[in-house]
Amino acid sequence: MAAVPGATTDANPGGGAAEEDGEHVKPFTPEKAKEIIMSLQQPAVFCNMVFDWPARHWNVKRLSEVLHGKQIRFRMGMKNTDTIPQFETSCSYVEATLEEFLIWNCGQSSGSGPFQDYDHSQFWAYADYKYFVSLFENKTDIFQDVIWSDFGFPGRNGRESTLWIGSLGAHTPCHLDSYGCNLVFQVQGRKRWHLFPPEDTPFLYPTRIPYEESSVFSKINVVNPDLKRFPQFQKAQRHMVTLNPGQVLFVPRHWWHYVESVDPVTVSINSWIELEEDHQARVEEAITRILVCALKTAEDPDNTKAWLNPTEVEETSHEINCRYLNGAVSALFDHYRSSKGVEIQALGTNGEPTKKEKLNVHDHMEVEQPHSPNLTMGPVKQEAASPFGLDLVPVIPSSKEPSTARGGIFENDGEDFVTKDGEYFGKSHCTKRQRMMYISKKAIVEQIASDSTEAPSPIYVSTDDLLDCLVNPQVIRIVAQLLIQGKTL
Repeated sequence: MAAVPGATTDANPGGGAAEEDGEHVKPFTPEKAKEIIMSLQQPAVFCNMVFDWPARHWNVKRLSEVLHGKQIRFRMGMKNTDTIPQFETSCSYVEATLEEFLIWNCGQSSGSGPFQDYDHSQFWAYADYKYFVSLFENKTDIFQDVIWSDFGFPGRNGRESTLWIGSLGAHTPCHLDSYGCNLVFQVQGRKRWHLFPPEDTPFLYPTRIPYEESSVFSKINVVNPDLKRFPQFQKAQRHMVTLNPGQVLFVPRHWWHYVESVDPVTVSINSWIELEEDHQARVEEAITRILVCALKTAEDPDNTKAWLNPTEVEETSHEINCRYLNGAVSALFDHYRSSKGVEIQALGTNGEPTKKEKLNVHDHMEVEQPHSPNLTMGPVKQEAASPFGLDLVPVIPSSKEPSTARGGIFENDGEDFVTKDGEYFGKSHCTKRQRMMYISKKAIVEQIASDSTEAPSPIYVSTDDLLDCLVNPQVIRIVAQLLIQGKTL
């Protein structure tokens, strides 16, 4: 079952005491919690870990008092079931206070104010991605109300956190984060998470339009998929969990997620935990940025809003992007030079390092395994024993768990999703591709020869079609590795 926030249990996984002298004791020590986070390869929910956090009481009413009069940007979306994702580039935006948001959300709007053009029955509002540092710039004491050190990260608090406030139906499109892993603390209301493992990336039809550094979006609305257009999505393995107040969700690296508010008001706090793999990921993101910006600005230099996510406010000139790439590559090499086990010996007598003396970063890089759909390769971490219990609940595939299991925090979406078997999208060999191109060319020639009055139907390839191929995560990973290897040979 899902443990009630603040309650104690008899289970004691991880070495923590369940109860001591009548006082609540957290089920995991910081050291054990960090060990779980750094080794676990699937999403899981931590219970009974934040009952003493001051941020536990940060409902919207309390936050509206703390942020009295402060203007916050809300993203406005439609409450509909369209098969097309509601990307941020297609949404409207409103500047309003939390007091004004609460009045509108209660349906008490008088027809005036910042939300006057948005019928509450048809729209949702989302104040997302609000960094504590800018939101509470004059109230830095509040940073101490968030205690990520309980999860084994000393000194990490609200300063390294982000706040999310939404109304019923508010959501983020399905995407994966390029950097780090994620800890999400649910404060008020409930949010439903739809998660897909990294190996399902080919089935999610990844795209970098709209472009946002660190976010790879899916072309699919995962709650209302167009299976005729995206048939491979049927192979994706959906995991679902409804996160309740007082629970903390761990989202491992590169897990896809679609998050929706299922209560009238939701508040959550998250922090992205840096990982070793982020050094190479930044090089991959820099390459992606150059390609996307070069092609899209060449296509329409005066309309960046059509493809650039509103969260991207930095310069996108080619010169700036090249500096970004060089900075990412330099940072990667600086990191590996200082890493344990990487030795740089003196130059030879001819001024060149010998083959043995060259900087070897290959052991640190993620290497794509042949014929494998898994996009997050790396050393597989083994655990001596399962850490799961009443206070750490795994998020499992929705098709394998009834909706009443584990106290109701896990749900079955009612759809039958096929497990990953057979050939996956994007897996083709050169010989097969060449053969298909030859057959297509031959068919066109034969068609023209048989009826000279009819030309073949034209196929339009857009810039976005080209970008979907060029900046596919698999392609970018190979390019980044070739670039890095070229600098170390």
